Amino acid sequence: MALYLPEHYDPHMGIRETEDAIKYIRDTFQREMDREMHLSRISAPLFVEQSSGLNDNLNGTERPVSFDLPWKAGETIEVVHSLAKWKRMALGKYGYQPHEGIYTNMNAIRRDEELDNLHSCYVDQWDWERVITHEERTAETLRATASEVFHIIKHMQHEVWYKYPEAFYHLPSEMHFVDSEELLQRYPDLSPREREDIICRQYGCVFLMRIGEKLSSGKPHDGRAPDYDDWQLNGDILFWYEPLKRALEISSMGIRVDAASLRSQLEKAGCPERAELPYHRMVLNNELPYTIGGGIGQSRLCMLLLGRVHIGEVQASIWPEDMVAACEAHNVHLL
Repeated sequence: MALYLPEHYDPHMGIRETEDAIKYIRDTFQREMDREMHLSRISAPLFVEQSSGLNDNLNGTERPVSFDLPWKAGETIEVVHSLAKWKRMALGKYGYQPHEGIYTNMNAIRRDEELDNLHSCYVDQWDWERVITHEERTAETLRATASEVFHIIKHMQHEVWYKYPEAFYHLPSEMHFVDSEELLQRYPDLSPREREDIICRQYGCVFLMRIGEKLSSGKPHDGRAPDYDDWQLNGDILFWYEPLKRALEISSMGIRVDAASLRSQLEKAGCPERAELPYHRMVLNNELPYTIGGGIGQSRLCMLLLGRVHIGEVQASIWPEDMVAACEAHNVHLL
């Protein structure tokens, strides 16, 4: 297990007060997101049919939790990895128009996650999606939307400071935009993780753009499934997080694929056969709205705003016994 435990750590709160702060942050943030981004809250599934092509296959190696249903012979049901594709389907099905959008609470199980301070088998995030026009499929739209999300997070700092002044974590005042190829050219001898750390330490907060496409090194900055984000029009919001002395990803977002980018990315990813799945056929036939969307980690946001050093301090999950013991020895109390 990869685990970083700082010396002399003080969470400033007991578990019961922490639980109160978690509820306050989650309730307040989704209310702010609803108002500032003009989104409607909707219900979302915990699982989808494998044959639909709606599940996020992440890097293509992670195994979804799956099961069968007695009344659905021959079909495998998968617990979602994310709702990236499902949300776009919902916007089309429910008749949303340009600049209208939705958000939902997404809960997922990622059984193959490598556990550390930031990664859990349990994923909880706000998934959001908004309809745009084809003409708005631009880097400018992406930057403007990322800025909206950053300002909501920044506003939450003030909310937490007012209610929990002894525990809040100070955030940078602005977010900088950096292209992944530009970052590679700056630090060609560093790994992607090391590049993220050094640029976030320099700027405080970075929106790192173009994730999934191969760079001049022949490798992508990071893996990204080929069938929801357009690799030329996506990015991650990363904060420098001093308690862990590393970059902390809070949100991933992107303008979704159109027919041309989907076809190209499926070929590059070596999975052109996915074009025959129902969702993918709808994109290729221009039957779905053009959208931009993403996810904002709920537990990670609570970590960030409360200055916590382990995601298990703000979410209930399952951890290796040796990790639990090591955390307890450093005053890190996992829920």
